[in-house]
Amino acid sequence: MTIENQIRAFAGTFILVSLMLAHFHSQYWLFFTAFVGLNLLQSSFTKFCPLEIILRKIQKK
Repeated sequence: MTIENQIRAFAGTFILVSLMLAHFHSQYWLFFTAFVGLNLLQSSFTKFCPLEIILRKIQKK
């Protein structure tokens, strides 16, 4: 699996989990959903993604 696919899988999972938490626990979890979405948006313009840095360091080991 490529790093880009891993990032998409992480983002999709985080969004779905935070939506479930917002539905069943507290609507404040929607702020986390917004954070993930904003991070995806900014990374499309700046090509900077913190998760990509972390995944590259993990793969080197």
